Amino acid sequence: MSLYYFRISTGRYSGAADQPYEFADRDAAWAEMTEVCANLLGSISRNLKPNAKWSMELLDDDKKPVFRISLVGETLCRQGCDAESAR
Repeated sequence: MSLYYFRISTGRYSGAADQPYEFADRDAAWAEMTEVCANLLGSISRNLKPNAKWSMELLDDDKKPVFRISLVGETLCRQGCDAESAR
């Protein structure tokens, strides 16, 4: 069994967990991480601002990243593109 920590980049749950989670292997850790993200993403995506990023990482026992899941809100056109597209 290996110890892992969750770390969230932004929002009310941001920061690294103080308590480790124990998983049998990396596959089990990934499965738990995706389940946790699935439970959080609805709320996070509703509150995500343009050009903002949210991410969750799973850290190993040395607190080095093993996995990362990210959600990015991007603005793809420059200011004034609405006026141009209306033409």
